[in-house]
Parts: sequence; C-alpha cells; structure tokens
Amino acid sequence: MQIVTDEKVIDEVRAIFGQDHFATMNGAVIEEFGECYAKCSVQLTKQHMNAMGGVMGGVHYILADFAFAVANNWKERRTVSLHSDIAYLGAVKGKKLIAEAHCLKDGRSTCYYQVLISDELDNQVAVANITGFKK
Repeated sequence: MQIVTDEKVIDEVRAIFGQDHFATMNGAVIEEFGECYAKCSVQLTKQHMNAMGGVMGGVHYILADFAFAVANNWKERRTVSLHSDIAYLGAVKGKKLIAEAHCLKDGRSTCYYQVLISDELDNQVAVANITGFKK
C-alpha cells in the first residue's frame, strides 16, 4: 500500500474533511491516507469520557466512520455508509485513539472495509465493519 506523501494533496484532503464538522469538532484528525486506506486519530480529553470514566463508545464509532470516509472519498467524494457494526474489544488505556481503515472488497457499486481501532499503546479496543455504497 502506498501512502500519499505529497504535501499539497495532504493539505487539500485535510481541508475537504475539515468540513466534516461533527467528526472534527470531536477531535478527529487525518494522520495518513492512500489507495483504499486511511489512518485517523483522536486525542482524548474529558469531553470524550462517559460517567464511568471510560471513553464513550460513540467516540470509537465517530473515528471509525471518519477513517472510512477518508479512505473512500479522498480522491472523489461519492461513497456513503450503507451498513456498519462495531465491536468493543477492550478498555482504552492510552490518551489517543487511532483508527486504520482497510478495504477488504472494492466492487463496482459497493465496498467493504474493516476499521481497526487501538490506542497509542497498541491495545486493540474496537473493530468496525462498514459496507459502503458508491453513488
């Protein structure tokens, strides 16, 4: 897999997805991307915590959905989520969540991605499976 390294392209893509206000207002940032791939992260703060002191499950999902969107749409914006599910595998022990979206199937009208979510200490905390529809 080849990661995009052209700074002009990276800046353009970050500007486009900066318009994804829900994700970016919750701290989602693009780390890297390439063909059918994206790595995004969230630096965790008090706003991400639930009443029990753990990371709210929605944070994992926002990050997974954002990574899926970047992986699919950084070249041309036309894929939307058709179905998704998420499994929570363990507690977050670090201060940062990292999501890596990988395409497992890229068909004519649909695609299927797995998004692995871990913390910066390499603890795998969730996995999301997302089917996309190409408009």
